[in-house]
Amino acid sequence: MKKNLWMICLSMALCFSTQVFAQGEGKGISFEKEGTLFKEAVQKATATKKLIFLDCYTSWCGPCKKMAKDIFPLEEVGKFMNPAYVSIQIDMEKGEGPELMKKLQVSAFPTFIIFDSRGNELGRFLGGSDAATFVEKVKKASVDNSSAEMDQRFASGDRDEAFLYAYLKTLGSAYKRDQCNVVAEALLAGKEETFAENPQLADVFMKHLSNPFAPAFIYTVKHPEKLSAAIGETPVKMKTQYAWRNYAKSLIDSKDGGATMDMAQFDKLLALMDECKVAEKEEIRLETLIALSEKQADWDKYMQYCTEYDANPNLFLTDLMLCKWCSPVAVNCTEAGPKQKALALLQKRIDDLKSGRLQPQTTQGNMKLSGNLMAGMEKLVEVLSK
Repeated sequence: MKKNLWMICLSMALCFSTQVFAQGEGKGISFEKEGTLFKEAVQKATATKKLIFLDCYTSWCGPCKKMAKDIFPLEEVGKFMNPAYVSIQIDMEKGEGPELMKKLQVSAFPTFIIFDSRGNELGRFLGGSDAATFVEKVKKASVDNSSAEMDQRFASGDRDEAFLYAYLKTLGSAYKRDQCNVVAEALLAGKEETFAENPQLADVFMKHLSNPFAPAFIYTVKHPEKLSAAIGETPVKMKTQYAWRNYAKSLIDSKDGGATMDMAQFDKLLALMDECKVAEKEEIRLETLIALSEKQADWDKYMQYCTEYDANPNLFLTDLMLCKWCSPVAVNCTEAGPKQKALALLQKRIDDLKSGRLQPQTTQGNMKLSGNLMAGMEKLVEVLSK
């Protein structure tokens, strides 16, 4: 696998290897062939009257690799799985993966989901384990319909507070964050000005509310002192900043190797940030547009936003960000214009560092940088110049 140039810039000893699968070989789990669509697995399960086992993984996930290498190929695991399940592995970052990840509310890896033969979810569990524990978790997820029953109760209008807390706990254990937010909004509805006084509701806000348009969120951003007095200023600030950024990022819809974004909703978000006087608004706007342009391979716009970020006196493009942002241009762009803009940014930073106008950065947030970023920038310049 080609190593990303920005990682070379960091000179970190990180090893990225591709996922190792058991594709029907040996005596372990007999997975459907790579590239099989989820709907095809449903068709096979319907015909064979089997359940469906879905392994949601990513190429960079260590526990995913370990399960594929050490657990799935085991004979005792295959003996249990193969007679009863149509098993399929889908990379959540490729093909239909991003769409499935959003639909199924997958937010951690590996996530294992059991469906009935018609494709209705029965249960799920997360993380790596030994063979015996894995089999027991599959058994439990195959018969535990408590989440489905709770989904139906909530959809039917049940808003009993005790039920909502129990439902939220079940959803949280399954990492269904979108539905967690919906239930959190229901619990906080009408209590925007008072929930900070209730430790249980304050915990619901901090752990599960993710929608910046929720009344409780807007009130807290405008009046942070109430919740800050209860749990501290720093946690509240981190919570709200993460929610703004994550919501903006969620508006990017990756599909079939490209990406689109709900620009109308993005404009509404920016307007709300103006209303709430969010200091990081311009930073979040540009970072989101940079991410969108990269997914679209629109390198003119990509470098336009990178340059705009660097030129903004209220923002600071760190050495690490500069290397990371210029790397995909060096690797994937064939157009002269964007390459020249990336070269200009890099050369200006190199000149500033060599002259002493800027000092080399040794930290990025809470992370200590151990690599030689200057050498990385010079390598990028070399590649972009060819």
